Amino acid sequence: MDLSRVAMVIGKDKLPVLGQARIAVVGLGGVGSYVAESLCRSGVGHLLLIDADKVAASNINRQLPALTSTFGRFKTEVVRQRLLDINPDCEIETVSKFYEPGVFAEFFSGSFTFIADAIDSTPSKVDLLLECVQRDIPVISSMGTGNKLDPTYLAVEDISGTSVCPLARSVRKQLRAAGVKKGVTVVYSKEPVQRAEAGEVPGSMVFVPASAGLLMASYIVRQIIAENS
Repeated sequence: MDLSRVAMVIGKDKLPVLGQARIAVVGLGGVGSYVAESLCRSGVGHLLLIDADKVAASNINRQLPALTSTFGRFKTEVVRQRLLDINPDCEIETVSKFYEPGVFAEFFSGSFTFIADAIDSTPSKVDLLLECVQRDIPVISSMGTGNKLDPTYLAVEDISGTSVCPLARSVRKQLRAAGVKKGVTVVYSKEPVQRAEAGEVPGSMVFVPASAGLLMASYIVRQIIAENS
């Protein structure tokens, strides 16, 4: 993969650092698929992709793996194929299962440079974040991006400093109950909440989830570079 333009931004000496990085992306939907592709295009050499979902027609408005030609296929398979078409040298592992509480040791073998959490399920999200804190694994987590239109409201913040976002509030409360008050970095939106009808699936457009994914990937790359400067 030609990384000459990347080297012009971060320095040629940082390319091997990203090439040796091993990063897991948990959830390959509207946020996670953009995290994975951005990391691949930045020269990250080792990726673990985790998601049990198959591509559906309802995904096509916001998710990178969603094409009319990919309906019914596992997102992990589609994203892996897409990323290898971008960088054939990237080592990509896949787990086509949902992350659930209690499966961390099964899914994550060996050491990880970073974990990107783009899980929809709150209990699973909280469990993953607690595992990362306990194991001292750097992590960044995506909060709610549904029913939002303006990506300029997005911010990267410690979970303790979040506001407005209902998912961030719930995650913050559950982490605090487990003894974690701060030290978890999240991407969240300060855009005023649009209340969905009871039982209604949140609406979505590509702008906010895609931008959240790009912010997460940028944060990861910048942290890795800073740690190796």
